[in-house]
Amino acid sequence: MSDALNLINQWFATHMEHTAMAASHTGEAIAGSADAVVEALLADGKIITCANGNANVLAQYFCTALLNRFDQDRPALPAINLGVDANTFSAICRDNRFNDTFSRQVRAIGKPHDLLMVFVDDGHKANLIQAIQAAHDRDMRVVVFSAKEKTDITSLLHPEDHEIALNNLAPTEAGPLMMVMLNALCALIDSKLFGG
Repeated sequence: MSDALNLINQWFATHMEHTAMAASHTGEAIAGSADAVVEALLADGKIITCANGNANVLAQYFCTALLNRFDQDRPALPAINLGVDANTFSAICRDNRFNDTFSRQVRAIGKPHDLLMVFVDDGHKANLIQAIQAAHDRDMRVVVFSAKEKTDITSLLHPEDHEIALNNLAPTEAGPLMMVMLNALCALIDSKLFGG
């Protein structure tokens, strides 16, 4: 077998191992997070997402699944990704306030009954921490998708918040698993709101 095929097979084997581990310990957290999202939406709240780097793809994927559809036609659900507006993001950074990139926006548009969903796949999270603090200041609940267990973000969460944490994975390992978990979350949200 060639080196290329060995490398490919190793990636698949590692992914399957991580998937089995995630399946065994994230189910309750995903279910609790689905309940929190549904409660926010039924209370006329919206879902606000944020993430850094490649994890922003996950934040936008989730918003798209809510705003458009997941796997069945249904009414649009309110969601906004704070990392998709490059002009606002760069303007805040230009003023040397990178750590405020998301918290400033949460303070402007967040309100009680909204829910902040944060995606953390690496160590760069000072701006995410401030976003969580801003959400709590606005009486918003928080759901965190994290590649690592028991980070400094964990200590910020309130009892009504939720964290779906993987077992200390690298971003390249965590991203595909977070997508699987997001699909499970979307399926639960649709089922709870629309049946089927």
